[in-house]
Order: sequence, then structure tokens, then C-alpha cells
Amino acid sequence: MGLFSRLGDIINSNINAMIDSAENPEKLARLIIQQMEDTLVEVRTSAARAMADKKEMEREIVHFSGSAKEWAAKAELAIDKGREDLARGALLAKQKAETEAQRRLDAMGVAEEAFARRQEDLVKLQAKLDEAKAKHRALVMRREAAEQRIRMRSQLYDGRADEAIARYANLERKVDEMEAYADAIRGGEPSLAQEFAELEQNEAIEKELAALKARKSKGSKKSED
Repeated sequence: MGLFSRLGDIINSNINAMIDSAENPEKLARLIIQQMEDTLVEVRTSAARAMADKKEMEREIVHFSGSAKEWAAKAELAIDKGREDLARGALLAKQKAETEAQRRLDAMGVAEEAFARRQEDLVKLQAKLDEAKAKHRALVMRREAAEQRIRMRSQLYDGRADEAIARYANLERKVDEMEAYADAIRGGEPSLAQEFAELEQNEAIEKELAALKARKSKGSKKSED
């Protein structure tokens, strides 16, 4: 059973309200779109049929109008030839042709009216279809965005994320240790200032040592004298 029983139900429906109040809005939107597309095909087929009927009646009007003129000419010819009986028959045939032409004219007015209504229905139905498709696209985008958020949050809070964070923390700890070790090695090497200080210190010690030796040497000489 379809969602709409007739074309007027579709045209007069509140698509957004129907979809928003549904238990499964996205599914209902797809169903509405499918039925609208099927109805659109039917309306287009009906419009094409009305146009074909109109063109056929136009051809028939031309035919019967031409036939009426021909019978009128034949009636005049029969009168000229003194054949009143033939003239009467020709006029009867002319009347019938004119009647058929008028019937087609009347029917063509109905066909034109039907075609105009079908065209209006097509415009309204297409607008409703566009509305339903836009609603469906919005629902799909919302669903996909929600699914993406769920995936991101699941990845953020699942065990694998915790393991990755722990591994990163261990790696960071190792880098800290390596940097500290490098600083310690660099700290054990004498700096240029330290080397000059040691050099100056060694020179002072040598001078003091030389002075001490000199004093000792003088003391030894005095003892000998």
C-alpha cells in the first residue's frame, strides 16, 4: 500500500512534518521519494498521452474540415448538373463532416485543459520531490556525521588508544633519559675556562715549588758554612 492514495495527497502533504514524526525518518524519506518518482512517471505519461490526443484531433479536424469543403463543392456541382438528389446527399455528407470536426474541436479543448493540468501537476510534484530529496540528503548527512563522531570517540576511549598513549609516554621518558645522559656526558668534559684555570693553578704550584727548593738550597749552604 502506498503512502499516498492520489496525486493531490502528495501535492498537499507536509513532507517535512511527515518525515520528522516518523520512527525511521531516513527510511520514510526514501519511500516518499520512490513513490513520488513513480507518480512523476505516471503524470508525465498522462501529459504525453494528452498531447498525443490533441495532435491526433488536430489532424482529424483538418481532415473533416477539408472533407466538408469537398462535399460542399460536390453539392454545387450536382446542382449545376441538375442532380438535386446528389446535391442533397453531398450536403448530408458535408453536415456529417462538419459535425465530426466540431466534436474534435470540443474534445481538443478538453485535451488541452487536461494537458495544462498535467503540466501544473508536474511542476508541483517536482517541487515536492525536490523538497523530499533535500530532506533526505540532510538526514543522510546528519547520520554520517553522527557515525563519524561515534567512530572518533570509540577510537579515543578504547583500549588501543590507551595503549598508544602509554607507549608514547614510555618513549617520551626514554628521550628524557637520553637527553639527561647526554647533558651528564657534556658536563664531565672540561670547559675552556676550566682548562685555563688548571693551567694557571699548575703554574702557581710550580713557582711555589721552585721557591721552596730555593729556600731549602740556601738553608743547606748555611749549614755547611
